Amino acid sequence: MCGRFALTLPKEAMAQLFDAVPDKLNDPVEPRYNICPTQEVVSVVSHEGARHLVPMRWGFIPRWYKKPADGPLLINARAETIAEKPAFRDACRKRRCLIPASGFYEWTAKAEKGKEPWFIAPRTNRPLVFAGVWQSWQADADSPRLITCAIVTTAANETLAPIHHRMPVTIAPEDYGLWLGEGDGKAASLMRPAEDSFLSAHRVDTAVNSNRVDAPDLIEPLDAES
Repeated sequence: MCGRFALTLPKEAMAQLFDAVPDKLNDPVEPRYNICPTQEVVSVVSHEGARHLVPMRWGFIPRWYKKPADGPLLINARAETIAEKPAFRDACRKRRCLIPASGFYEWTAKAEKGKEPWFIAPRTNRPLVFAGVWQSWQADADSPRLITCAIVTTAANETLAPIHHRMPVTIAPEDYGLWLGEGDGKAASLMRPAEDSFLSAHRVDTAVNSNRVDAPDLIEPLDAES
């Protein structure tokens, strides 16, 4: 799964990376090191022949919810069932998005120490981009409209399996258009684990466990003697 992540790219770099219009984002976009569910994330959508950087609430709200907390908090969508689940199947066909990140966190459980956090990021300068789906939701005609999203996950590759059995689906630059529905092809073919050599992981401090902490040192490797 993916329950926290970081994004340190400035708005201009993201616009260039995706060849996207950043008109929907505030200026500037501050670096963030501990993005949590229900918070605003940056997403890329394709609309009327152009890509746009759009802020979205991380936590997909199905259309039948009467209020945001009317059911489970849907921050992830399983690749294996996304096309069948009522909450996601329409979005999987019509409303796919890309969610940029600098890296993400996962936890292992140690009986004597509790949960130990890891930061996972690309080994190279290749960008980390999650596959996502989005939904426009409104409680009623007089309520504000929320644009919400979920990150698509799949079985972990060999690199991440010792840490967690799930991982986000990541999209390579050459496949951005296919996932966004800009051309012919089956996007379902992209919902697979990343290559084992793509990502690396290192232990980080348990300070990241708090959703109130957001600082650059959260992603730094933990001292082996700590």
